[in-house]
Amino acid sequence: MPQEYKLKDISSFASLNSLDKVEVEIEGIEDGKVLLVKLNDKVYALSPRCTHYGAPLKNGVVTAEGRITCPWHGACYNVATGDVEDAPAPNALNKFEVFERAGGVYILAKEEDVKAGQRNPVVKCTVSQPKEKVVVIGGGSGTLGLIQALRELKYPGAITIISKEPDLIIDRTKLSKALITDAAKIQWRPREWYAEAAIETITDEVTAVDFEQKSISTKSGQNIPYTKLVLASGGTPRRLPLQGFKGELKNVFTLRTIQDVRSILAAAGEERRNIVVIGSSFIGMEVGNALSKSHNVTIVGMETSPMERVMGAQVGRIFQSNLEKAGIKFHLSANVSHATASSSDPHTVGTVHLKNGTSLPADLVIQGVGVRPATDFLHDNKSITLEKDGSVKTTPHFVVPGLQDSVFAVGDIATYPYHGPGADPAGSPVRIEHWDVAQNAGRAAARAIVHALCGPLSSLKHKVFIPVFWSALGAQLRYCGNPINGYDDVILQEKGEAKFVAFYTAGETVVAVATMGVDPVMVKSAELMRVGKMPSKGDIAGGTDVLSLKV
Repeated sequence: MPQEYKLKDISSFASLNSLDKVEVEIEGIEDGKVLLVKLNDKVYALSPRCTHYGAPLKNGVVTAEGRITCPWHGACYNVATGDVEDAPAPNALNKFEVFERAGGVYILAKEEDVKAGQRNPVVKCTVSQPKEKVVVIGGGSGTLGLIQALRELKYPGAITIISKEPDLIIDRTKLSKALITDAAKIQWRPREWYAEAAIETITDEVTAVDFEQKSISTKSGQNIPYTKLVLASGGTPRRLPLQGFKGELKNVFTLRTIQDVRSILAAAGEERRNIVVIGSSFIGMEVGNALSKSHNVTIVGMETSPMERVMGAQVGRIFQSNLEKAGIKFHLSANVSHATASSSDPHTVGTVHLKNGTSLPADLVIQGVGVRPATDFLHDNKSITLEKDGSVKTTPHFVVPGLQDSVFAVGDIATYPYHGPGADPAGSPVRIEHWDVAQNAGRAAARAIVHALCGPLSSLKHKVFIPVFWSALGAQLRYCGNPINGYDDVILQEKGEAKFVAFYTAGETVVAVATMGVDPVMVKSAELMRVGKMPSKGDIAGGTDVLSLKV
């Protein structure tokens, strides 16, 4: 049974101002803490840490409409209920009854709920309408957002996941950042969770979809029917179309799965090796950073500074400086010519050759040159037309047009209408390969699927979310927004060594914000962008502080 616990160092609600968020200790519970949030003259008590990576929500952002956003990665919760609003939060916050009495503030809680700090929003489920069946192809972030939201919203039908990866859904962001090889350490949910939520998982590869008959064919020969289909097959790493990089030499890798990480670490071994990373984008930089602790790492990039196209030259040089301090060497403004075999083994890579004549010794090579939509199983399908890049065009609800509102696409394969700063009023088509975008898209598709059970999709208002991503580049990078039509200037505010805020502008519009070591500027900017209140370029140049603004 819940018990009453007094909160330390707070005597009344009157000590809190509107939109305040204060973390306080709980008398009688060792290390017990709770977050108090005042909203519209009412005080709410919630678990104090984000359920994603444990960030302190006292440093987050509270909005007048009742959202609280994590200061690190943009996970968002409903203040009144603790429920998840936006990715990448896997669990809801616990919510506690809070009240004043006799000169003190108290909560009504169970000690185990306080210490747990979060709650699984998916209760044990049974399928009440077996004729309704959602099948999702793929086992990544979009699938996680979809299946959890379906059960949160009480979807009554069956749910089946088909994925060619042998592991349950993992935190894929930790593969390149931390090179983790144990799936159990980064699985979002244990197998028991899927059983309790009545979610079937099938390890198989989809080979074709019959959209007219609503049936899926797999490599093992199965035919699986559906009433609603969600395409969430993710991305396939690209390979350089050059000699030595197309599979003819051993120890040349891409990175997408746990097995890829295992293969890379097995080839690297314990002795110090020469590792060449092709590509100075996020995957290449992250895996290079992770490997540099034990090996000699060289990163080859075509731009004048790492990630110049996305982040700009000034910011890219900050990243470069961070990684150079870790011993990483760079060859920039460089083009790869080919790779040749080792002198001791004609089947294993030994040297990477650049077009300028430079030869780089390589015991192993990692290609980080981007991904393409994993839609090969749809290429010859006459019922669906893919975009030029192989992606699937969708509506704001992530519905694939022309398929009777029965097919959805989310994640790396989806081109959807973006409604953030710089976009057209009706939305601008964009494909974004971010973990939280995929998960938010999955949540949006779930809302549409459940809504369609009782009404037309035309009556459902789509929910705007601002893309967020993060990266480990010697320090933690945070980024929000999307320069849909590019940017023409960067306002860089340096805050100390490897600490900065960068505002990316197109004309007077701030279309993206990047930070390093300056939390929570990024998430505050994302919330301002979401509601159309982000300051202009002139405002920022004139000294406006986004943290001082109300959302």
